[in-house]
Amino acid sequence: MGLHHTDLPSEILAILRRGAVIPAHPLALDAERRFDVRRQRALTRYYVDSGSGGLAVGVHTTQFAIRDTGLYEPVLRAAAEDAAAWTARPLVLVAGVAGRTAQALDEARIARGLGYHAVLVSMGAMRGASGDELIAHCEAVAREMPIIGFYMQTAVGGIALDAAFWERFASIDNAVAIKVAPFNRYRTLDVMRGVAAAGAEERITLYTGNDDHIVADLITPFDIPRGDGLVRLRFRGGLLGHWSVWTSKAVELLGRIHAAVEAGGPLPADLLALDARVTDCNAAFFDVANDFHGCIAGCHEVLRRQGLLDGIWCLDPAEGLSPGQAREIDRVCAAHPDLSDDGFVAANRERWLS
Repeated sequence: MGLHHTDLPSEILAILRRGAVIPAHPLALDAERRFDVRRQRALTRYYVDSGSGGLAVGVHTTQFAIRDTGLYEPVLRAAAEDAAAWTARPLVLVAGVAGRTAQALDEARIARGLGYHAVLVSMGAMRGASGDELIAHCEAVAREMPIIGFYMQTAVGGIALDAAFWERFASIDNAVAIKVAPFNRYRTLDVMRGVAAAGAEERITLYTGNDDHIVADLITPFDIPRGDGLVRLRFRGGLLGHWSVWTSKAVELLGRIHAAVEAGGPLPADLLALDARVTDCNAAFFDVANDFHGCIAGCHEVLRRQGLLDGIWCLDPAEGLSPGQAREIDRVCAAHPDLSDDGFVAANRERWLS
């Protein structure tokens, strides 16, 4: 028997629909590239104490290769158990599922068994499939668990998906959200058009994954034509690799954005200006200069500098910082110290590592 979104605890649905900071959980490894349980636990505790509304585990930032090394279930289990042991407050637990349909279904069942609330469906392995096949894949997973769509940028393995696809996706009854991450304004609008055409704006919560325009996504009202009028859509939160670092400041930022949007009226210029500053940081962390080659290692490097990770090791030895990336991280850390939460981490790190 699958899990339907109406079966979820009301407080979980409320967090998801209001919009939350959901960091994409990195994978902590030791120098032998083995799972570092202690450092992984420290990261989970950091995200909880930062005020995150949930955790996304087994996603791109966690490294898709965990599936090839027998780590998928242990990593998902660790996050769920460590979070529950650290806090009694509700957290939205999102598991990434990948591969073709049989694999995605197996992973969804693992996630359901571990108490996860929804699965983020990565479809890179379905490249070349027809629209009908992609929708059938999503529908199959939705029979197991509430699903979150994932429009992943093509630079890291995503598939270009048009508005017609997103209309069909948004019509799936057990679809609860979409992570919009094509890093492309036109494709972002395709998702909006699809959700509006499906009339699914009350059920589908939009989460930005556009790390190049985080603040702009969250403060912008999207007026989409439907029938004779307009329907206004908004991004409510972020499910982001970028928010795996400096997370407590991300929580502050989202709270400020929510308050400004709810207040109505003109948005403060300094809040608008944060879009460029956050994007500048992301360019360094995500290694934009080298087509995102070092995007995972860049986030690891920020966490290493804070003492949360012991190193930047990835499962693939070829993954690491690109030439010049460390200097770029130096530059943005110096240029935007108010966006960093180094002090918060320093004050709590030993407790998280205990």
